[in-house]
Amino acid sequence: MSRFPAPPSPPRPGRRGLGALVGGLLAGGLLAAPAVRAQAGFPSRPIRVVIAFAAGGNSDTMSRLIQPRMAEFLGQTVVVENRTGAGGALAAGQVFQAPADGHTLLFDAASFIIAQFINRNLPFDYERDFTPVGMVAEVPYILAVPGSSPVRDLKGYLDAARAMPDGMPYGTPGVGNTGHLAGALLAHRAGVKMEHIPYRGGAEVARDLAGGTLPSGYLSANSLHPVMEGGRARPIALTSGQRRGGIEGVPTIAESGFPDFDLTSWNAMFCRAGTPEPVLRQLEQAVEFATRDEEVRRRLAAMGATAVPPDAEGLARRLVSERVLVQGLMRDTGISFG
Repeated sequence: MSRFPAPPSPPRPGRRGLGALVGGLLAGGLLAAPAVRAQAGFPSRPIRVVIAFAAGGNSDTMSRLIQPRMAEFLGQTVVVENRTGAGGALAAGQVFQAPADGHTLLFDAASFIIAQFINRNLPFDYERDFTPVGMVAEVPYILAVPGSSPVRDLKGYLDAARAMPDGMPYGTPGVGNTGHLAGALLAHRAGVKMEHIPYRGGAEVARDLAGGTLPSGYLSANSLHPVMEGGRARPIALTSGQRRGGIEGVPTIAESGFPDFDLTSWNAMFCRAGTPEPVLRQLEQAVEFATRDEEVRRRLAAMGATAVPPDAEGLARRLVSERVLVQGLMRDTGISFG
């Protein structure tokens, strides 16, 4: 998710309305692979997509879903590489060191917002040195408890938390992810004490929920479904502002007594700041082409994710608003990511 407070960067010339334009072209069948080249000579070699997460997780799966469709649109090979570690900074560093020509991209998640607070002595700045290409999908997190827990809803969960002198432990896939923020925000809004337990991934959170050794956790539908379907874990609330498809019957935290509570994880593509505008436009169109594919959308939905229009300008505004939210959480709750 620039330093705080950070006003939105002025829009780049020619970006305004691009998402609508691309959508119209796609709907009319005028934008098809192979792409009409927006910049002579681009791409001149394979596109490298560096992922800030391990193989097999949500982000890795999403990137590999859109990989072949982006390649089809661009008329060039797209290679996906996993570079984990340092809260995503190793992957970002790989992209920062590459030329600003659009051939090296960063595929990251909402933890992009937190990275600057986890790693304060980096040779690059997440706001200054990276430019949004566009959003790929949104993924709500789910607050869940073990299947053996007597907790059935959010009210029961908060009552149980108030009965714990040391606070309610909640597991998440790591420091700074959407689940971490959701737990801190709920504790602040409800006036209860929570204890964050960071794991290395959602599958580990699901394992301990199913085993009854972790009393609560926030994780994606993709991670929760294997243990939820067997009755070993129970979802009680969504962190998103609205109910999402694929997670039927689970209310949101907002409708369970906390209006305006809306924290949704996302995955998006970024490139080096300074990348030529025509190249940025073509990359945004490539992501649009990939995420409009019906099979891609179906498989994303099966993961509990929703494909969204790339909208690079909208993503830039969202980054600013989420940074402000994180700054407020740090100020009001004392939450620390370092």
